[in-house]
Amino acid sequence: MTSVLHANERTEFKKSSRRKTREEGQIPAVVYGNDTENKSISVDSKDFIKTIRETGRNGIIDLEIGSDKRKVMLYDYQVDPLKSMEFVHLDFHVVNFKSEIDVDVTVHVTGDAAGVKDGGVLQQVLHEASVKVLPGDVPDSIDVDVSNLQVNETITFGDLDTSGKYKFNHEDDEVIASILPPRQEEEIDSGEEQEPGEPELVEGREKNNDSDNEA
Repeated sequence: MTSVLHANERTEFKKSSRRKTREEGQIPAVVYGNDTENKSISVDSKDFIKTIRETGRNGIIDLEIGSDKRKVMLYDYQVDPLKSMEFVHLDFHVVNFKSEIDVDVTVHVTGDAAGVKDGGVLQQVLHEASVKVLPGDVPDSIDVDVSNLQVNETITFGDLDTSGKYKFNHEDDEVIASILPPRQEEEIDSGEEQEPGEPELVEGREKNNDSDNEA
C-alpha cells in the first residue's frame, strides 16, 4: 500500500531551528539514497503518524517535496526518550525496486499451542525478524503457527517457509518460540534438625508460673 506524505525543505539547521520546527507540529527529517542527493526536510507530525498507520512500518510512501516526488521507505527514526510517541527525527530512504534491502519485520505467533494445553508455557524469543527482500515484496508480518508445538519443542527459522520472496538474515537453528515445561513448586528444606523438647516460650511460661506460686 502506498500513501502520499507532503514535506517541506529545510534550510535552517541550528538546534534552535529544529526545536522551533517541532513546536510547530513538524518533524525534522532527511531523505537520501539510490543516487539521490541528501535533502533536509520536515513533515507534519499528524500526517506522518496517519501515513505509517496506513502503510505499515515498511510500506512505500510517495514523498512530495514541492514538485519533487519520490518513493521512499522509513529507514530509521528517533523518539523523545521522555515521550515515547513523540518523534524527533526521521530518515527516509529513496526506494530502488530492483535492489534488495534489509528490513525488520514483526513476528506474530498464531494458534493455540498443544503444549500450552498440557500445562506448558509459551515463550516467544524473538518479536522481530530481519529479512532481505525487494522493496515491493516486504511482508506486513512474519506469522509463526505454533499449534502443533509440544512441551520442550521449539520453532526455528529453519522451520519456516519464505515462499521464495524473501530470505531471513538469521541462522536456521535460531529459536523463535518454544514451549517450556510446567513450572513446579520446589519444596523448601532448610536441612536443619530441631532438637527434641518443648519450645522456649513454654519453658518461659513454666518459670513465670513457678515464680507466681512461690510468691
